[in-house]
Amino acid sequence: MAALAAAISAAPAAPGPAARRRRGFAAVRCGSSSVADERQALFSRIAPVYDHLNDVLSLGQHRTWKRICVSWSRAKRGDRVLDLCCGSGDLAFLLSQKVGLDGQVMAVDFSSQQLQTAASRQDQHWKPCYKNIKWIEGDALDLPFADCYFDAVTVGYGLRNVVDKPKAMRELFRVLKPGSRASILDFNKSSSLFTTSLQSWMIDNVVVPLASGYGLTEEYKYLKSSILQYLTGKELEELAREAGFSAAKHYELGGGLMGDLVATR
Repeated sequence: MAALAAAISAAPAAPGPAARRRRGFAAVRCGSSSVADERQALFSRIAPVYDHLNDVLSLGQHRTWKRICVSWSRAKRGDRVLDLCCGSGDLAFLLSQKVGLDGQVMAVDFSSQQLQTAASRQDQHWKPCYKNIKWIEGDALDLPFADCYFDAVTVGYGLRNVVDKPKAMRELFRVLKPGSRASILDFNKSSSLFTTSLQSWMIDNVVVPLASGYGLTEEYKYLKSSILQYLTGKELEELAREAGFSAAKHYELGGGLMGDLVATR
């Protein structure tokens, strides 16, 4: 049951041109959007305790789901890959080991605080392959990459928070090479009354009380509403097909609490 609060990841800000460099990562200056700005501020506030809470609340299970997400992306040695809404970098680090020194990982998030945490973790847990990671502050709705640029894409706990999900899915389709995959991990909006009731109970009675100890009560209350407003597995499959993907399949994980959408361009 503690699987519930595995991770909250980043959402996009409004479009804007590339402009500046700051500590360890490239930045894209974004315009303003009230909803996007609110979410950006939320994820920036939780950045300092994000990883610790993920481990405690999921009993470490989020790491298993993230390994599955990366595996299903079919990223391989020498590939150029994108980790969108990368947060503090868990998927990017896994992808880095998959593609090796001959590959490249572009890790994009809209929260500079999350990217600073990721860059710090990169230094603290250094592996030679990590030099292939580039941290980029950017916008999921206006990716700064050419068409057909990536061999694989992952999104971990990010699509749920994107303001315009159809546009974000079209961007994923645009930057993927033909035949390549996007693997999108997030909470599952289940059609099972038992699963939805369990999610709701866990958020109210475990996740929020624990987060309140860090002064983050309101930030983690957002989790419940974001799941309610998210798409079901079938709806995610349809969203991917409407964006142009040739195949899309949603798989339930963690007893139906989590899900991973695998979409092939």
